Amino acid sequence: MTTTTTTPSGARRADGPDTARLPGAWTLGLHRGALELRQFFRQREQVVFTFAFPVVFLALFASIFRDDVRGAGVTASQLYAAAMIAAGVMSTSFQSLGVSIALERDEKVLRRLRGTPMPPAAYFLGKLWLVLVSGIAETALLLAVGTACFDLELPTGAATWFTFAWVFALGLTGCALLGIAISSVPRSGKSATSVVVLPFLVLQFISGVFISIDTLPDWMLTVGALFPLKWMCQGFRGVFLPESAAVLEQAGAWEYGRIALVLGAWCVGGLALCLLTFRWKNRRDG
Repeated sequence: MTTTTTTPSGARRADGPDTARLPGAWTLGLHRGALELRQFFRQREQVVFTFAFPVVFLALFASIFRDDVRGAGVTASQLYAAAMIAAGVMSTSFQSLGVSIALERDEKVLRRLRGTPMPPAAYFLGKLWLVLVSGIAETALLLAVGTACFDLELPTGAATWFTFAWVFALGLTGCALLGIAISSVPRSGKSATSVVVLPFLVLQFISGVFISIDTLPDWMLTVGALFPLKWMCQGFRGVFLPESAAVLEQAGAWEYGRIALVLGAWCVGGLALCLLTFRWKNRRDG
């Protein structure tokens, strides 16, 4: 039953089950995501760097290496275009979150948010909305450049597009969680870029983005296989390249089952890393 009381100002206030409640974490996460997107797109330099970085590298490598790949039925530029889509996804998730969250922690933005009634989950949901929208935009841009300039062919079957969707979703989620986890490594916001960008750059070389998988040493392939970027590259090559190109892979096949297993494991493992390592304030703040 609802009761009514009178405040000192004479206003009537309802108490009981009909009293308005605070929005839940999901609703607040949507609002937080909208705020994150507005803040992101207002920073023009960051927007240009985030979206232009993979496109510039795609244009450079795919323009320099345009020869046919022997026995694969594709050109080197097609290989680069397919793999660079994976690098773009990781750029907008792992790199973007790793740097931005470290900066927010250093500027005590996280500390202030932690002191509000907003559930912690809403903050992370907002970040995931940000990387989802920016990841889709980055992928669309790379697909447009790849198809228009480097003979990348879009799939026509629904099953192939479904494969693209789950590789994208699992890869984006795993890389985003890994980005949140690595944001706790830098000791300050100033060092965040170096701490995050260096491993990302190394992974691009040993995961088949800049250098074809069939030319990499076995030990590099083993190290690269421990991280999600290699498997995203392989999955997107399977989506956008003909079946004949599978001979270039280490196993001679696209291995969709293994791709799903590894990317799914990174989603679970990334979540565990976030829960174990995430901090709302810098170590020097105590």
